[in-house]
Order: sequence, then C-alpha cells, then structure tokens
Amino acid sequence: MHYWLMKSEPDEVSIDDVLAAPARTVPWFGVRNYQARNFMRDGMAVGDLVLFYHSSCAEPGIAGIVEVVSTPYPDATQFDPASHYYDPKASAEQPRWISVDVRAVRKTRLLSLKELRTHPQLEQMRLLAKGSRLSVMPVEPAEWRFIDKLLSA
Repeated sequence: MHYWLMKSEPDEVSIDDVLAAPARTVPWFGVRNYQARNFMRDGMAVGDLVLFYHSSCAEPGIAGIVEVVSTPYPDATQFDPASHYYDPKASAEQPRWISVDVRAVRKTRLLSLKELRTHPQLEQMRLLAKGSRLSVMPVEPAEWRFIDKLLSA
C-alpha cells in the first residue's frame, strides 16, 4: 500500500462533497500536471490511502482521508470543449490525462498547513517543500503515521 496527498479546491470538490456523493465516491478529475498525472497513473493502486487536502481557500489543510477505489482511466473532462479542463490535444485514442475514483474513509478535523509546518517530523514532506505546487504527491509511511496520530488525537 502507498500513501498520497491530493489537493482539491473545496469550492470544486470538498471532503463534504465526497461524503455526500453516491457510495461516498467521486472521480478525481482535472489533474493537468504531468508529474501529478504520472503519480496517479503509475503509482496509485486500489486500496491506497489519501490525505484529502483543501487548497486555495481561506485555511488550506488536510480535511479528510479517502481511499483509491479504481484503477486509472481517461479523464472525461479532457474531451469536453465546455469544460475548464478541456485539452484539444487529447483524443479518445490517445488520452493525455487520467482520473481515479476515490471513496471517503472519514472527515477529519482540519489539520492546517500552518500546523503541519510546526512539526519537525514533517520537515521533509513534499507538501512543505518550498515552491511545492503539485496537486498529487506521495506521502512517506512515517509521515502518514505521524499525521494519522495528529488527526486521531
């Protein structure tokens, strides 16, 4: 099993939206960075756990935990000219972008970016690296265990 962090703007998809979705499951769509796409395509597997991170909001931070429940498949938004995520270079024969489905495990207290930065145990975490803007990134097992303890306290 691998661990991940995935960022979503809560006005697009929040942890509450996932909890309210049928079967508490939503597609993770709209990733338009090749490194983030490659993490999803090449690294994620069904059963992997994900820190659901609210970004680009008043108080960014971890808001819940979700589980990967599908293998990667083409992101439908790349083919839709009306979508903000449309990619005219993508085709059904050669899709450029992928999605995975995630299911809510639980909503957590908001573990803010500010609070995450106060823990020396997390100083090497990709999320906290200067200039880190990836929307999908791996989380080391030791980081996951530490964050899980913070969320369970």
